[in-house]
Amino acid sequence: MAESKRDYYEVLGVPKNADDAALKKAYRALAKKYHPDANPGDAEAEKKFKEASEAYSVLSDPDKRRQYDQFGHAAFEGGAGGGAGGFGGFDFNGADMGDIFGDIFGDIFGGGRSRSAQYNGPMRGANVRTAIRITFEEAVFGCEKEIEINYKEECPKCGGTGAKPGTAPETCPKCKGKGKITYVQQSIFGQVQNVTTCPECGGKGKVIREKCSECYGTGYVTKKKKFKVTIPAGIDNGQSVRCAGGGEPGVNGGERGDLLVEAVVSQHPVFKRQDVNIYSTVSISFATAALGGPIRIKTVDGEVEYEVKAGTQTDTRVRLKGKGVPSLRNRNLRGDHYVTLVVSVPERLNDAQKEALRKFDAAMRGENPEPAEEKHKKKGFFK
Repeated sequence: MAESKRDYYEVLGVPKNADDAALKKAYRALAKKYHPDANPGDAEAEKKFKEASEAYSVLSDPDKRRQYDQFGHAAFEGGAGGGAGGFGGFDFNGADMGDIFGDIFGDIFGGGRSRSAQYNGPMRGANVRTAIRITFEEAVFGCEKEIEINYKEECPKCGGTGAKPGTAPETCPKCKGKGKITYVQQSIFGQVQNVTTCPECGGKGKVIREKCSECYGTGYVTKKKKFKVTIPAGIDNGQSVRCAGGGEPGVNGGERGDLLVEAVVSQHPVFKRQDVNIYSTVSISFATAALGGPIRIKTVDGEVEYEVKAGTQTDTRVRLKGKGVPSLRNRNLRGDHYVTLVVSVPERLNDAQKEALRKFDAAMRGENPEPAEEKHKKKGFFK
């Protein structure tokens, strides 16, 4: 099973309303941190570098960003999310990559110029994922569902500070409110300055001496909350719908993450789906196959009449145009319904039916068969 992708905003660490400058700044910082030249032989760093590159390639393009905001990763499944002509396999839509990467190598190999991240700045909350089961028809035509999740809200007792009422968080004495600790380490290249998250405050810059008894110092309480989710027509099994603001609370004033609702589509007893096309099998009689004639075929839109051509062979596939699944990317497009016609062979026949088939078979071979009872009489006379 393929590994699910992280939210692009979460990857870059930016809010959903971030402008181009903020996107570029965030990507530049991640590119410097995880560039393969700065982390030789580190597979995890290379993976994060590619992940950040993919996120920036989508969010830096207005059209792709609009599609992503509506449908998430489902908008680019099948290769639509990234081009093959850009850096590392991604299309950066004319972004000034020279500006972004121009100072990376100077930081890695040059005079040690660096801009450390602000550890105690606003951070966007994490996304929350859940799943909802829908029917085959609901996936085809879309629907509205109501779900209930555990939702973190600001603690009413402490007002979200996490401190006991009457007290307040204090500036961390270890990092002096910066949320980070800088130390110098000797290496073969000389002295290297390293920055790490403050272990005392966890990067918040504040410590709570007396915790709130309601939220135990977290600043939040968990309650049940209902969300109405609009399932778009054409969604497929495993694809997700984004509900803005339904995720975890942000840190230090950062915005909330999103709620990602994965669609689990129930199997249909008749229909099978591949992308936007639907497939099914219909049995027809031998007479209909040989002579042709109208049959009724079940589709997601209801039954339709189809005229079978004379001489149709078993396993013949016919196409019902526009009777498939609507496209997520273009509401004006819809797939087709392909029907396999299987000639049904009767398992039990009475004497009259058997006789009729014998006559038919003989006629096809140019013979003139005698009735079974006449054959019996002649055999008795000569005997």
